[in-house]
Amino acid sequence: MLLLGKSSSVRALGVAVLVAGTVAGAGALPATAAGASCAGQQRIAVPQAAKQVTACLTDVTTAGTVASGHTNPDDWAGLNATGTKNPSGVPGIQVDGYFPDTSTSNTNNGWNHDSQFVLRLPAHWNGKLVVTGAPGTRRQYANDVLISDWVLGRGYAFASTDKGNNGASFYDDGSTPGGSIREWNRRVTQLTRAAKTVVRQRYGRAPRRTYMFGISNGGYLTRWQLENHPELYSGGLDWEGTLFRAPGPNLLTYLPTALRSYPAYAATGDPAAHQAMLDAGFAKGSEFLWPYHHAYYWDLTQRVYREELDPTYDGATKAGTPFCPAGTGVPGCDADYRYASRPQAVKDAVRSVQLTGHLGQPLLTLHGTLDTLLPIATDSDIYDRLVDRAGAGARHRYYRIADGNHVDGLYDTYPDRLRPLLPCARTAFTDLTAWVERGVRPPKDATYPRPASGDLVNTCHL
Repeated sequence: MLLLGKSSSVRALGVAVLVAGTVAGAGALPATAAGASCAGQQRIAVPQAAKQVTACLTDVTTAGTVASGHTNPDDWAGLNATGTKNPSGVPGIQVDGYFPDTSTSNTNNGWNHDSQFVLRLPAHWNGKLVVTGAPGTRRQYANDVLISDWVLGRGYAFASTDKGNNGASFYDDGSTPGGSIREWNRRVTQLTRAAKTVVRQRYGRAPRRTYMFGISNGGYLTRWQLENHPELYSGGLDWEGTLFRAPGPNLLTYLPTALRSYPAYAATGDPAAHQAMLDAGFAKGSEFLWPYHHAYYWDLTQRVYREELDPTYDGATKAGTPFCPAGTGVPGCDADYRYASRPQAVKDAVRSVQLTGHLGQPLLTLHGTLDTLLPIATDSDIYDRLVDRAGAGARHRYYRIADGNHVDGLYDTYPDRLRPLLPCARTAFTDLTAWVERGVRPPKDATYPRPASGDLVNTCHL
């Protein structure tokens, strides 16, 4: 999903990282002091990479990389609640680079090149690796605050990809319908294999365990990898992953309803329009979130994903007409879109990226009940049933987090109505590793109510 940031500006990572080879810039350890913190740095050669830049850093968490220029805060803007506590002071190696690609939408590092990745190798390694892909249409540093800081503080090596195409025009990479999303999965597989090799180069041995951990589109990537490449992973944490299903539901089945019905509801309180929203899957009680999502998410998300999966709907127009009113005769208006009546080729494009529930490794899923971009009723509720029907239920746990929304940044606006999901994702990941590594079974599927008190930003008990 789009998971839009608060700013669309782009920050380069600093002049030092634009030069191929080993970098010693702001926040970097001088060669005489690097010692064990960056041992093996010269041996690192990322398989298949067209470009790589390595740096020995005093701190590979955002507490250090923001100052040293080895991240881009715009990539994660708006994703976490204010007051989120993260570890810091983790020395290690960072590797930035990209794999060969023909698209150029990612401007990070001044490279204007897609398929960018970041690898972080802490000095004190726990023998394990976490891999992720960017949520929404964001880039490789999008999970730095949500995932990277936290796992690095626990000794994991970390790898993240921009998925091979990004931004609001991610669909415009020259591929056939569904091809941009198919590339997301291919790039995660590519990075996982490369990261395992880099870990061996740095530490002298392969990771004992490799986990996928992702939010939104990153959750989709986690599901897809465990279904299609379980041999690469020990397990995964799926935080509100996107559900693509050719028969539906999917984004293209419920977002047009929001674009048609919400304006009528907002204007007059029309009961029929309100009921249409609920019937489409939007949760009762989420109405206070509808104005924000109408303004920032629903229209753009519908148009760009429809362009990716059904580009002929609006002819030669790219991603339709923003906020066109339903029923007014605007050609290719996405408010008038009807997925069920579209040609079979559209369903085939969705089928090429769909999930099946055939999990090959343990997976924990969590989803907020007030998610108003990927409604829980049209997404994780469905995916949980798919897993059960596929006979993989014993490998899956599903946690519904009451009052959780799609992005934790909105908690700052509605602290009395919402609950951040990040602490629950971290608790669930800890439960996942205990399950995989020690056989400690995680809690059974459940819905967890919002606590009446306590530090909701940093604590969650499952």
